Amino acid sequence: MEFKYSRIFILGFGFFGISIIWALYNAYIPIFLQDTFHLSKTVTGFIMTIDNLFAVLLLPFLGALSDMTRTRIGRRKPYILLGAPSAALLFALIPVARMYENLALFMGTIIFMNFFMALFRSPVVAFMPDITPSEKRSQANGIINFMGGLGALLAYFGGKVLYDMNYAYPFYFGAAVMLLANLLVVLVVPEPEEYRVPGKKISIRKLLSETSHKSFGELKENLKDVFASHERSLLAILLAIFLWFIAFNSLETFFTSYAKYYLGIEESTGAFMLGVFSLSFMLFAIPAGFIGARLGRRRTITLGLVIVVAILIGAYLVGEGTKPESSSLSDPVVMTFMGLFFVGGMGWAMVNVNSLPMVVDMTTEEKLGGYTGLYYFFSQAANLVAPPLAGAFLDVIGYRTLLPFAIVFFILAAIAMQFVRRGDIVRRKGTALDYVPDMD
Repeated sequence: MEFKYSRIFILGFGFFGISIIWALYNAYIPIFLQDTFHLSKTVTGFIMTIDNLFAVLLLPFLGALSDMTRTRIGRRKPYILLGAPSAALLFALIPVARMYENLALFMGTIIFMNFFMALFRSPVVAFMPDITPSEKRSQANGIINFMGGLGALLAYFGGKVLYDMNYAYPFYFGAAVMLLANLLVVLVVPEPEEYRVPGKKISIRKLLSETSHKSFGELKENLKDVFASHERSLLAILLAIFLWFIAFNSLETFFTSYAKYYLGIEESTGAFMLGVFSLSFMLFAIPAGFIGARLGRRRTITLGLVIVVAILIGAYLVGEGTKPESSSLSDPVVMTFMGLFFVGGMGWAMVNVNSLPMVVDMTTEEKLGGYTGLYYFFSQAANLVAPPLAGAFLDVIGYRTLLPFAIVFFILAAIAMQFVRRGDIVRRKGTALDYVPDMD
């Protein structure tokens, strides 16, 4: 199949829709749990890890399952067609469940919504390398991340307007956009011919049975590739992914609290600072993919981690110096944080955009879904570890430890990246970009 950037942009609508759902979910579900059902922050935090638990338990299985699937429309699209409409319907029902003030009904709605989101998330992610040659995957992943960032920004800015009108409107809007976006992917983006088997019937029961029997065996084999291989590149990059997501998730979870309780400014201003980080990430996602193709993925990721560490050190020094006089966005200290975070978002884009292509380029075409699942297994495992681990440091020492905590894990991730020797691309003189399985 001929590679076209236009197809990648359309595929990006799948990530656009998914990002809208998660941005709205993370913004408003904690409010519902605390205001309507009067749950503690600890219980609320545990409930908010349901999506990560599903990701850790199901994404490797579902990635492998989609690898094995063959239908008239391909191996990824059946999961999109089943998962996206179901998740959209349940997401739209969340404010209805809240209206009845029945915790069991509300929990059932969000648990099943999380399940159906997990059902098609890994196949959507694996769709990109299916239709993208190795040397274009960093650029393609940059486009995908740009579209995801655009969806999150639409949720944050548009969601506030809709929420002020009626708390249910963002959920109806998000459900409709996510459904339409993923249907666009199904209708417009073709899967490779070898995965489309016209006229061949499949037994869903047999497929599930075989996958259930062997998928965790495949996960075991993939993890064996990680830990038992003489060549440690896969272990090194997955360890780096685990470490940098611990760092990032700790900031994402606690930075607004740091802003309020340590810097002495409103939490909304702290959230706006993170929004600047996200905006910068979105704007730089596509250039980061091209930089990865030009400099090499490992070098680009390492440079991105160095940038993030540098801006966090700068932010720590600013926070330890003069405190903001107000929560105004024009306050010099607040403006300094926003300037640093804008640069930090660029560094984070260099890291995030180039990491998945490295992982999937360490395996064969038949195991793309399984290795995509490995990527999300390690990243979501980090998201389970980060909040309680960072919270323990904050409880014992205080909020001033938040930035140093993240800095340490970003540095450890940069060290781990230096042991990666596969999954990169280099430019040879007089030739196009060639895949290089071993970087010496």
